[in-house]
Amino acid sequence: MQNIIDGFLKFQREAFPQRSELFKQLASTQNPGTLFVTCSDSRVVPELLTQQEPGDLFVIRNAGNIVPSYGPEPGGVSATVEYAVAVLGVSDIVICGHSDCGAMTAISTCKCLDHLPAVANWLRHAESAKVINAARQHASPAEHLDALVRDNVIAQLANLKTHPSVALALEQGRLNLHGWVYDIESGAIVALDGNTQRFVSLAEYPHTCALASQASSAA
Repeated sequence: MQNIIDGFLKFQREAFPQRSELFKQLASTQNPGTLFVTCSDSRVVPELLTQQEPGDLFVIRNAGNIVPSYGPEPGGVSATVEYAVAVLGVSDIVICGHSDCGAMTAISTCKCLDHLPAVANWLRHAESAKVINAARQHASPAEHLDALVRDNVIAQLANLKTHPSVALALEQGRLNLHGWVYDIESGAIVALDGNTQRFVSLAEYPHTCALASQASSAA
């Protein structure tokens, strides 16, 4: 814990003074352009891998970068999605999975989660990815996991579209959806191409989008 406190003191001493004007602007308002949904995994840091400043990203983090389908009793994730789209007016939503994901590993290996009932219940929101992934042949456990991580990103994008605020924004052509997978070892990101339903290198194809608004397509 002391290293965290030391980090805060360093932030106050070095980082904060360099961005004092930015924080003064952010003290009473925020205007993020993107909702970034990713895993709670400590190795995935959205602001670091996208090189964004405070105020640029509205972030949801949970086990497995999951967005439950909209239901009669929406929870915290649904509320955050709704606020980001309907109030903050974000123009883009990114669902970002990652390599060596513990949540997806538990699913791919059929790990017994009887001792973790909350985790087991949460991962049911990835059931469609599990079923689709299980219907395919995989050359190795590693390939199985990598494919499941990608299938889960696609599944969560589908869940996202069940949210009324997202459905409306898509209908009005003011929202783009992105599906990414971040590789921890290489630092690379692959993105879902909505036209081909294949993941391609984001570095090579930086304009790749899972679902582009009509306004973006026209531009």
